[in-house]
Amino acid sequence: MSLTPARLVLGPLLRYVDEHEATFWVEADRACNVEILGTSAPTFCVGGHHYAIVCVGGLSPGAAIPYEVHLDGVRCWPPDDSPYPPSVIQPGSRDGTLRVAFGSCRVAVPHEPPYALTKDTDARGREVDALLALGRRLRHQEPGEWPDILLLLGDQVYADEVSPDTRARIEERRRAAATPGADPPATDVADFEEYTMLYHEAWSDPETRWLLSTIPSAMIFDDHDVHDDWNTSQAWVDEIRQVPWWSERIIGAYMSYWIYQHLGNLSPAELARDPTLAAVRESADDASGVVRAFAQESERDMVGTHWSFHRDLGRTRLIVLDSRAGRVLQEGRRDILSEREWLWAREQMGADVDHLLIATTLPWLLSPGLHHLESWNEAVCAGAWGKRAAGLGERIRQALDLEHWAAFQRSFRRLADLVHEVACGARGPAPASIIVLSGDVHHAYLAKAGFPGRAPVTSAVVQAVCSPIRNPLDRRERRMLRSALSRPAVVAARWLARRAGVPAASVEWEFVGEPTFDNQVGILDLDGRRAHLRIEKTQAQDWEDPQLHETLSRAIC
Repeated sequence: MSLTPARLVLGPLLRYVDEHEATFWVEADRACNVEILGTSAPTFCVGGHHYAIVCVGGLSPGAAIPYEVHLDGVRCWPPDDSPYPPSVIQPGSRDGTLRVAFGSCRVAVPHEPPYALTKDTDARGREVDALLALGRRLRHQEPGEWPDILLLLGDQVYADEVSPDTRARIEERRRAAATPGADPPATDVADFEEYTMLYHEAWSDPETRWLLSTIPSAMIFDDHDVHDDWNTSQAWVDEIRQVPWWSERIIGAYMSYWIYQHLGNLSPAELARDPTLAAVRESADDASGVVRAFAQESERDMVGTHWSFHRDLGRTRLIVLDSRAGRVLQEGRRDILSEREWLWAREQMGADVDHLLIATTLPWLLSPGLHHLESWNEAVCAGAWGKRAAGLGERIRQALDLEHWAAFQRSFRRLADLVHEVACGARGPAPASIIVLSGDVHHAYLAKAGFPGRAPVTSAVVQAVCSPIRNPLDRRERRMLRSALSRPAVVAARWLARRAGVPAASVEWEFVGEPTFDNQVGILDLDGRRAHLRIEKTQAQDWEDPQLHETLSRAIC
């Protein structure tokens, strides 16, 4: 037995929290027993890495409860010289109020020039991390002012855009392995082990580590967690499966996502029912085979694995939909959610709540011009203008990333119908608001929706988008996107969609104010049946002392 005490490699991450229970995720450097607030759990091993999920019960709602992490009886968190406030749990909502911080798309590069510069100044620039700025702010606030949950809506790691430090580690590992011909590009990760490097870098800086230790988090993957344009279409899937390195890449993606992100989304009761986790915990040695088999099955049967989840936060229900991994991709039957997922989503939306939050990485309501362009492209790819045009349409789809809800018109309309049912009270008492939270598109906006010609609704229905946390567009990309938002672009795209036979949408929407294109984070405040949204951005000149600056502040209801 080693005489050296076990060390905390990553975490703790505070994940699921309700009025009486909480879960914590940690990674240690060797097998050990993890204890938090008198509850202990042994680590399990996957690929030589040691993880634990600790489920703590018997909590009292309302109070901020400080906690420590002990490995084999030795305190490992917080560090003795920590400059941060104590990590705490705050079970339950505060007097009927709820604060949700949300965003997506965060690359992990150093927080200093040239990486803190704009892309227009230096191609390596990614400006100031909005999550870092949020952590800086919370350090100087009382726990009662902190968000109740941090919702990370995709691209927590970039598997196809690694940092210089991670790239150096990957290159060293591949030279030692000496397996020429099977490796992906140098800027991409290859397998589970290289995915662990991404998560270590994304979650290890002191500010982020403290933030994730004290604000409960929920997260879902999007394309860059795996590969740009992941599951755009069946043609894309068929093509990528022929690439020699893809099999290990996608298996590593699912293995790491299940460990680093998905387990923390589940309640203690759901963790107790998870068959893969049970098999992993029962394994006496390294459980890589168990998790690998699960990952292989998830890749073979995309619609068979359930990644969506929900949380009840006082009088608010949060439903997080997997809009990426479980798609039905056959032309003519395309759907963002499988039939099983639709049944699950419909069931979750029947709750009697004050606010219904529907989180999906991809915006349901895009700018009208982009919406019409994507619906046109889907129709063309399905053969509306003939076989030759369908092939060209597929190339356009992949080149322009036309793969949001608008490019899955069947899904877009089904979600519109379901939201309308809830908003008009057809499925029980209508909530005060139905707020769709999304990311992905590297700009932020608020859109208000209505359903002309249908039964009147009593809920405020909006789409709130906040992206990126850290990966802004350059000047040319912003100019191109603004042109797509213009009135002439909307008219032209609508004309194309009608010519391709796309029927008019049953929902109408308009932007509230102009979109913003910065590194930014969204703050949603719910108080009784009132809802208010803020978008706050960082500025490149603040890189030495990151701050958040308000760009939007609007009452929703």
